[in-house]
Amino acid sequence: MVVWWILVALVVVYVLKGIIIIQQAEAVIVERLGKFEKELSPGLNFIFPILEAPRAISWKITQKLPNGESYSYIKDRIKIDLRESVYDFPRQNVITKDNVTISINALLYFQIINAKSAVYEIQNLPEAIEKLTQTTLRNLVGAIDLDETLVSRDKINHELRAILDEATSKWGVKVNRVELQDIIPPADIQQAMEKQMKAERERRAAILEAEGLKKSAILKAEGQKEAEINRAEGEKQSAILRAEGSAAARIKNANAEAEAIRAVSEAIASNGQPDKYLIAMKYLETLKSITEGENNKVVYMPYEATGILSSIDGIKQMLESSGKSSKKSA
Repeated sequence: MVVWWILVALVVVYVLKGIIIIQQAEAVIVERLGKFEKELSPGLNFIFPILEAPRAISWKITQKLPNGESYSYIKDRIKIDLRESVYDFPRQNVITKDNVTISINALLYFQIINAKSAVYEIQNLPEAIEKLTQTTLRNLVGAIDLDETLVSRDKINHELRAILDEATSKWGVKVNRVELQDIIPPADIQQAMEKQMKAERERRAAILEAEGLKKSAILKAEGQKEAEINRAEGEKQSAILRAEGSAAARIKNANAEAEAIRAVSEAIASNGQPDKYLIAMKYLETLKSITEGENNKVVYMPYEATGILSSIDGIKQMLESSGKSSKKSA
């Protein structure tokens, strides 16, 4: 009976050792006598212990301490995770083309798509991907200068992902994305870059201010020009209107004077001697203008005064005769 129970216990242990439950998105590589036999799929699986055994894969695991520091260690795992994994690479120093040492850390997103290749084609997959990423990143950054490195992050990510994806394809790995987290230049370079950025901002501000003053001066000059044109045009129209008004006034005055002379001439012509009347009137007007003013004094009698008096006498006689004729007609 003791032997029987021992045999039953051995069978139970053998069966339990042969049962393997695999979760979704996991895989297990089984070897028979050290040779690849099969890849177990998710669910309940059974193997033959002693003859068959799962093949472990070395995996680098990184953990962070409460003080913020991190440490890594290697652990053998039987189950292979087929989900997309993210690996945070430690910060490393890289020299650019212009001999500037910068500090870069990166994130790598990869996924195992062939568990057999991941086990048999590489000894330590995470560490191999890390070293490959570091060397490739050094080559890419070493071919460009600092300024291009700072502004070409997307370009570096794309080229790095393409190179890693091609290199890790034989390991059964698909590299989906590579992201550069931080690019930190030395402190003196940072200070120089800050001064350069400040000078560039000041230069742009000075240019914008100068352009604003230029446009303001141009607009002001154009406004003054238009104002002068409008003022000159107004003065021109005003001068034209004044000239036209003066000419019209002179014409009207001349016409009025002509009508007055014509009327007087016609009135005098009926009694004769109109020329003497006109001469006497003009002479009196001239004499009046000579004697105008406070300091103007006439102390002599003109030479032609007797002629003027005779003209006045003629006017008097003419008026008297005109008055008599009017009485007779009345």
